[in-house]
Amino acid sequence: MCSRYSLTSPPEAVRATFGYLNEAEFPPRYNIAPTQPVAIVRNSHGGQRELALVRWGLIPSWAKEPQKFTTLINARSETAGAKPSFRASMRHRRCIVPADGFYEWTGKPGNKQPHMISKKSGEIMGFAGLWEHWLGADGSEIETMAILTTEANGDMAPIHDRMPVILGPEAFDVWLDCKPGSSVGLEGYLRPAPDGLLKIVAVSRELNNPRNDRPDVQQPVQGDRLL
Repeated sequence: MCSRYSLTSPPEAVRATFGYLNEAEFPPRYNIAPTQPVAIVRNSHGGQRELALVRWGLIPSWAKEPQKFTTLINARSETAGAKPSFRASMRHRRCIVPADGFYEWTGKPGNKQPHMISKKSGEIMGFAGLWEHWLGADGSEIETMAILTTEANGDMAPIHDRMPVILGPEAFDVWLDCKPGSSVGLEGYLRPAPDGLLKIVAVSRELNNPRNDRPDVQQPVQGDRLL
């Protein structure tokens, strides 16, 4: 599961990584939580990459009352193509979620220790995602997204059994190209990241409160570093 992540890189670096054409300014986010506005990269109707702002927590187009619908922040990559909530998005509305890192917790309720997971290289990550467009009878519209997850790799296994699907740059074009209207052949991209790619660092428990969106939530816990 991925329930919190960060995107603190400058907009110029994010644009250079994902190659979208529109210029977008956004502040650094250290503690991104479900239901908040988030940045995604997708193909526009003209087939060009664009950065868009949507809500984290996918609402299927067929949902009658989105305010009562369970927030779908993740989708299991192994079954998303067959699930009613995700199968249309898997075929027609795939996206990439830019991130510098994501968080997972260990320990018992009430005393959970957060850990930040990022690339050892410090490079920006691109999570495989799905987005959806909901249109109400009154004309109201909501665009939302969910992050695809897969089995944990060797780096992640000690703290969690799932992790986001991290796409390599070579997969960006294929993943974003929804013109074929099919998700067949994408299975090879929906796998755990290679072992050794990630570093895991225990960070401040201030992160546990999603309202704390500031640099110090990523402060490493001294003497408790996992690699």
